[in-house]
Amino acid sequence: MTINSKAAPLIAAGVTVLLWASAFVGIRGVGATYSPGALALGRLLIATAILGVMVARRGFVRPSRRALLLTVTSGLLWFCAYNVALNAAERHLDAGTAAMLVNVGPVVLAVLAGIFLKEGFPAKLVVGSAIALAGALVIGASAAGGRHGDLIGVGLCLFAAVTYAGGVIAQKPAVGELPALQVTWMCCAVAAIACLPAAPALWTETVQASGGAIAGLVYLGVFPTAIAFTTWAYALARTEAGKLGATTYLVPMVTALLSWLLLGEVPAPLALAGGALCLVGVAVTRLKSKPKKLAEVGLSD
Repeated sequence: MTINSKAAPLIAAGVTVLLWASAFVGIRGVGATYSPGALALGRLLIATAILGVMVARRGFVRPSRRALLLTVTSGLLWFCAYNVALNAAERHLDAGTAAMLVNVGPVVLAVLAGIFLKEGFPAKLVVGSAIALAGALVIGASAAGGRHGDLIGVGLCLFAAVTYAGGVIAQKPAVGELPALQVTWMCCAVAAIACLPAAPALWTETVQASGGAIAGLVYLGVFPTAIAFTTWAYALARTEAGKLGATTYLVPMVTALLSWLLLGEVPAPLALAGGALCLVGVAVTRLKSKPKKLAEVGLSD
């Protein structure tokens, strides 16, 4: 079956949303076993190994200096800093709340894309992002209303959101020059190298870990990292960064559902209300413009 060229990026983005949502739950599940740096390194090493084999089979495209610099930047910001910060944040917040807070990122991304990638600021994108940002602020207020430790989690999530946005902005031009698979592999490799100081902790914690925790680490490395970041890069190469970033506002609702089913954790009612606002924001950014009447464009009889 042949997939329509217009549908393929949407399907890829859908796969990414589902797998990234599961990542928040997975991180929460193994967070008691693995420290933030060790967990990030473990995921990255697994993903780098898997993607490296695939890149070797398809052939390596030599990057220009510009593409190499952009890929390294994306790897450090998004694949390294983002992951470590998120791992640390989920020691203070439940998975659903963390996912909602991190999704301030697409708002930052839309602004940066309009400035640096010249994607502009369509009215629907601005309005939808504003609504979603309001939702994120409601979520933050709900989390901050808890114990003092939650404030640490809120700050870490917001930091993760900014590094995510910066990483995507750096990655967008790179996937225009290099295959999405290769860019993802290079980002993973760069981030893994940056996380190597956590190698002793990863070894010690893995030796002491249960089989379930190790399986959780492997899952995070294969699916939300190796697969989801590749499908994201594929979609990013074929979609405006600002519009694609808006689709990740769907992640929190999926995360909240999975967190409830698998971990028995449910975000506070105020946080859920904020999440609903985020969904409204997504809907607004995805509204299609009504076709103009022939008379309005000078094509009437």
